[in-house]
Amino acid sequence: MTEEEGAVAGTDNTVADDDALYVLTAVLLTPAQFPSVLGDDYPAACAALGLEPYAEGYGLVLGQDGDGARWTVVVDDVSLVAVAIASWDCGMEYDLSPDDRSVVCALPGWPLAVAVAAPGVSAPHDPAPDPEADGEDLAPLCPPDTDVWGPAQRRLGADAIALQWAVWREQIDDVTDFAPAGGGDGDTSDTDAGPATAAGRGTAADADRDSGSGAASGEGPEVLDGPEAGGGPARPSEDDRLSGTHPGVRRALAEAHAYLDTPPPPGRVRSSFAPGDARMIRADGPGWSMVARTDDIAFLLLDEVPGEILTVGRGTELPKLLEALDAMAVRPS
Repeated sequence: MTEEEGAVAGTDNTVADDDALYVLTAVLLTPAQFPSVLGDDYPAACAALGLEPYAEGYGLVLGQDGDGARWTVVVDDVSLVAVAIASWDCGMEYDLSPDDRSVVCALPGWPLAVAVAAPGVSAPHDPAPDPEADGEDLAPLCPPDTDVWGPAQRRLGADAIALQWAVWREQIDDVTDFAPAGGGDGDTSDTDAGPATAAGRGTAADADRDSGSGAASGEGPEVLDGPEAGGGPARPSEDDRLSGTHPGVRRALAEAHAYLDTPPPPGRVRSSFAPGDARMIRADGPGWSMVARTDDIAFLLLDEVPGEILTVGRGTELPKLLEALDAMAVRPS
């Protein structure tokens, strides 16, 4: 997901200091549910906004002031924001008007791209510097540049795959060999994938498109080659290509396994609803993001392979890993 759809526009809500805010949308910032673009886990996401990782979390209200300037208002009334989001998701109107006492702070800019604007005011723009701040204003928040590849874009790609799981899964043949799910230093002896290949291919840009076009196919035993976005990292060796197991896949799976022994920061592993009795697992680590279903395969995105999406087959190891991650993950209340 690269854009936050506006939930309501043109609602004049007073949220702080008697300044009118035209609310466009809102998102939750909790250990179980936060904008992944901000960080690999909940504490990191809070730090990106200069907030303490309060256990109950926050709500982020995105809107424009009377001059059209972008503002992100942080509130501690999580329930109110959750009800508003649920109402909007159901196509219902909801007047999100946080009480002044619930406002934690107001940050200039938006951390996410918002596709709508408030009517009757200037087009969205960054607030003018405060002349009384002596140049010490906070830099306006802004969404990540989608023309480059990095941790934020990698996490956004994983979010998009989670939202479009059915589209992506339909393009992976069950008889295709995948990158094996063993997590320890390239040891794949305990999987039933055999001499597996990372044959599933696609790009994170594809994941951001509703059609999911250009995604996975099985074109042979090479590890995924994609556009050299954001700087040209080293490519896997020919041996890695022939074995079909990118070293970044082995590292990511090993680090995910390590979470079972040493729990990571809150939000690093999250579990959410999936059809049937399955759960959707979202896990992140330094340089990697994984999205998987407990009854199915996993997709991995790596910082070192710009824009590419690698698939990990179930074998015998992946189901056990996903079930264990689900057991330790934080879940939306």
